[in-house]
Amino acid sequence: MNDAAATLARSGPTSANIADWIRTQIRSSRLVPGQRLVEVDIIRQTGGSRFKVREAFQRLAAEGLVEIEEFRGASVRGASEDEVRQLYQARALLEGMCARDFTVRAGAEDRKKLARLALEMEECVDSNSPEKFSRLNSEWHKLLMRGAGNAVIEDLVKRLSTPVHHLLFGTFYKGDRLREAVEDHRLIMDAIEAGDPEAAEAAMRVHVEHGHRFLSKLERAVHND
Repeated sequence: MNDAAATLARSGPTSANIADWIRTQIRSSRLVPGQRLVEVDIIRQTGGSRFKVREAFQRLAAEGLVEIEEFRGASVRGASEDEVRQLYQARALLEGMCARDFTVRAGAEDRKKLARLALEMEECVDSNSPEKFSRLNSEWHKLLMRGAGNAVIEDLVKRLSTPVHHLLFGTFYKGDRLREAVEDHRLIMDAIEAGDPEAAEAAMRVHVEHGHRFLSKLERAVHND
């Protein structure tokens, strides 16, 4: 049992806690697409009850991260190349709308915090800190969506992001991708600070499309090895 699982077991986990733990295992590639999620193993690792573990599976299935089959149980769900493309297209539209609305609606404090997170991400490139970059990037996108004032879109983007968030995660936030993301963020921030909602929307759409393009390149490289 790893440290995170031990802490979870001691705390008497809820189904949401267990779902968060499984999601983290998938993101870190400890659980991979196609791998079965054995109830008894997860109960032992997390200290959760059978009911809570099954409820966690249902939560993750609703997000598209886990597949539940009759007589076979739960397994980590993969995503086809075409499905990933469609997910990114939807995200580009939705997050573009949020960037536009943030430009129009966000208060001064949210704008300052968004700019500060963008600067911290730039520092991650120089210090080669991909895990920290990933955490800050998640905060940056969440803040932008919250500042846009559209909780429905925020929830939709979370659901769209989860099924592909674990794909090649260890190599996604490195090198060229970090530098490209930082440059994208600068363009989005420039548009927001200039009060140009159309430019912010367009820059965010390009940013999400860049993420899909980079992921596609990684997948092709892996399949060709």
